[in-house]
Amino acid sequence: MKMNNYIDDFSNHLREAIELANNTSLTSCTKEIRNVLICGLGGSGIGGTIVSDIISPKVDIPITATKDYSIPNFVNEHTLVIANSYSGNTEETLYALEKCQAKGAEIAVITSGGKLKTIAEENNYNKIIIPGNQPPRAMFGYAFTELFFILNHYGIIDDSFKSDFTKAIELLDTEKSDIQEQAMGLAKKMYKQTPVIYVANGFEGVAVRFRQQINENSKMLCWHHVVPEMNHNELLGWRTNVNDLAVVYFRNKSDYDRNQIRMDINKKVISEYTDNISEIWSKGDSLIENSLYHINLGDWVSWYLSEMNNVDAIEIDVIDFLKGELGKI
Repeated sequence: MKMNNYIDDFSNHLREAIELANNTSLTSCTKEIRNVLICGLGGSGIGGTIVSDIISPKVDIPITATKDYSIPNFVNEHTLVIANSYSGNTEETLYALEKCQAKGAEIAVITSGGKLKTIAEENNYNKIIIPGNQPPRAMFGYAFTELFFILNHYGIIDDSFKSDFTKAIELLDTEKSDIQEQAMGLAKKMYKQTPVIYVANGFEGVAVRFRQQINENSKMLCWHHVVPEMNHNELLGWRTNVNDLAVVYFRNKSDYDRNQIRMDINKKVISEYTDNISEIWSKGDSLIENSLYHINLGDWVSWYLSEMNNVDAIEIDVIDFLKGELGKI
């Protein structure tokens, strides 16, 4: 399969993930969960960041995502740790998991196999096994969805997310041609440019996903920043070295009103240095819908750019080289 086939199948991935979760039996937990740590990197890890963005404002306990060998010192027997590795062999996640085990944390697993699946089976951890042998970033819809089901199982969130996912799937199907048309137009403006992605606070995970897809699929460098933080530093950088930049604002009606005003002012400032500024508003009535809309659109942009750049969107030779070199040590 080509990457565009995976992107085109995104809403079906969400459907299948829901069905898979509904058919997975998870055991109950008697511990009092006081915080949540989601361990994962790359295409697996970004789901934890986005889930944290969506859920943190609505729950009474902190939800943290880690993308490293290390874990926060707060991890203990009252921590729910969700180890998320598509391959099941992500080195950093396995190291972090071992440290969480030593702390006596409650552990749940999302994976397609590998060492992580073996560890889950040997320790009777709750686990959701998703389809394997595909590019991890292309299977984002599965792991992202399963995170919500695990958090719901442990009583961290209620089941209202289910209707949000149903509406999001309907939205993506209904808007498919429009999303692709917008994505192609945006890709044309980003071609042979360095993309600069801006979002409002609370939506950074989606910006990171977009950046990662441009890196991996389009084989391009880019950067992102968040309003209001960038107003206190990066905005001053718009004076020198501003050639060949393509600015993209991902916006939502749910963004905080003062940040909406800030983004409008930002555009006025930046427009003095470039006219290559695009603004994409999400559709949908929930944060889940908004996020999945922008994620799917950004994925399409990365695919169109890969075609324009004449590169293989799936190829990750340099990452494989890095892992091979690490494996020698």
